[in-house]
Amino acid sequence: MLGCMGLSTGIAGTDLSVRIGGLELRNPVVTLSGTCGYGDEYAPFMDLARLGAFTTKSVTVEERKGNAPPRIVETAGGMLNAIGLANVGLERFVAEKLPVLARLDVPAIVNVAGHSIDDYLTVCRRLDPIETVRGLELNVSCPNVCDGLVFGTDPAALRELVSAVRGVVRRAVLIVKLSPNVTNITATARAAVEAGAEALSRVNTFVGRAIDVEKRQPILANLTGGLSGPAIKPLALNLVYRVYREVAGPAKVPIIGMGGVQNWRDAVEFMLVGATAVGIGTALFVDPTTPLRVIAGLEDYLRRHSLTSVTQLVGKLQPKRDEPPAG
Repeated sequence: MLGCMGLSTGIAGTDLSVRIGGLELRNPVVTLSGTCGYGDEYAPFMDLARLGAFTTKSVTVEERKGNAPPRIVETAGGMLNAIGLANVGLERFVAEKLPVLARLDVPAIVNVAGHSIDDYLTVCRRLDPIETVRGLELNVSCPNVCDGLVFGTDPAALRELVSAVRGVVRRAVLIVKLSPNVTNITATARAAVEAGAEALSRVNTFVGRAIDVEKRQPILANLTGGLSGPAIKPLALNLVYRVYREVAGPAKVPIIGMGGVQNWRDAVEFMLVGATAVGIGTALFVDPTTPLRVIAGLEDYLRRHSLTSVTQLVGKLQPKRDEPPAG
């Protein structure tokens, strides 16, 4: 896997490589947690070595079956999911899934979830020494479990969690995936950065609900779920922009932007408002090869605009009125 570091998939004269903390990606396109399993499920559909990075579904200390069905609903412009962090658990993940990821020649970011600080510490302490794990992404923003938003909506609790995990994560890049379901998006971002996050992922899904009008009941067994897909992109862009300008930009902390990315134009939009890398999730259910099209589109965009590096896009949105610089 280390052989892929430092490489660009760009055409001659263009450089698509980016850095997320100490992790160098061959391009800025990553998959999002929960959308393509642990790698082996997705590998038959495209060469994962073409990705910047692959993010696993959440890993918790114990195996989880997740929420009862129905737990996915298609909506206008997106989908609601209430999977509930179903996963094989920490030890099965290490024994069965990590060896597969090691063979796929793609940097692996492991999404970590838990009910308590001790849960996060147990998973991160176990995974950090394993070379295949290049990044640890703390999921503090899942709206599909009973306490999934506790850390992500309380800056003080989040600061305590990230600070504790920072003490045990010494090799992998520490990423914090934050919730958009808060009053002040910059408060939680600032808490995570000040506690030691090396990168931020945002935004996670928005809490939503779907109704069966014939039964006059909620469709999801969990009642609510996380809304993703193109319907949330304008909201996500605005939140990434705010976090970049007010927190991440001045602190020089990279953002993995996400929320409804379907094509290269969406990716460029996220980078212009401050994202260093771009995550693709819901679009994979429509077309698993979406990342390849996004990468090709970014290459073409750089060529047409006479840019040599994709990093020249980061935070380069031209405001229509006077605004102070981000950093």
